[in-house]
Amino acid sequence: MLEIEDLTCTYGSVVAASQVCLSVKAGEILALVGSNGAGKTSTIMATMGHVRITGGSIMLDGVDVTRLGPRHRARLGMAVVPEGRRLFADMTVDENLTVGGYTRTKPAARQARERAYALFPRLAERRRQIAGSMSGGEQQMLAIGRALMVSPKVLLIDELSLGLMPKIIDLCMETIVRLKREGIAIVLVEQNTDRALEVADAVVVLASGRVVKAGTPEMIRADDTFFQTYIGLDGGQAVRNQVEANVEQRSS
Repeated sequence: MLEIEDLTCTYGSVVAASQVCLSVKAGEILALVGSNGAGKTSTIMATMGHVRITGGSIMLDGVDVTRLGPRHRARLGMAVVPEGRRLFADMTVDENLTVGGYTRTKPAARQARERAYALFPRLAERRRQIAGSMSGGEQQMLAIGRALMVSPKVLLIDELSLGLMPKIIDLCMETIVRLKREGIAIVLVEQNTDRALEVADAVVVLASGRVVKAGTPEMIRADDTFFQTYIGLDGGQAVRNQVEANVEQRSS
């Protein structure tokens, strides 16, 4: 569904990501992890068309979108939930969703809005509330709902859990797993690496703008150097325990 080959992007003379390769199938979650400054957000925003690409290619469901702008990528089925949510703070929940569906016909946008409200009933209760007055968790729900207004084939999510309470993180993680089961391909950038590995089917690790490791969660958790570098010993053991539990559950 999404194929990125040798992607390189820059901010002026600064190379933010270099020769990044990754692929995501329909109905799959790929976790893109790494420390601060590793190039995760740059990769996400370049994929969506917001950062200049100086090398490589991006294929969306077999279509080369490398030279297309964000609007055209959205029309073809790509959407982003950006870091920090970036909502229209002085607009209502309903208005934010309407803007998210600006590429759709009115009937399609209406159907997508009702789907967002079904996923997040709290948004339906607050549809007339100004987005900037909502809690961080409610704003993240709205950011996801706004992205879903284009009925994406590929959903790019940057820092899903940032600043959220554990209960809201659980809700958001459950939601993206549900979207995965509906066939959406998801790229999840997440600094809470243990939570990312709980839901991911595949993992790509970035460092200094380059891919340094890729594989399944089981493969990644077997690398002690990875855990010491990106999570720490305690976090690594927690992920090991969770992944082992997931494997046992799948086996049964």
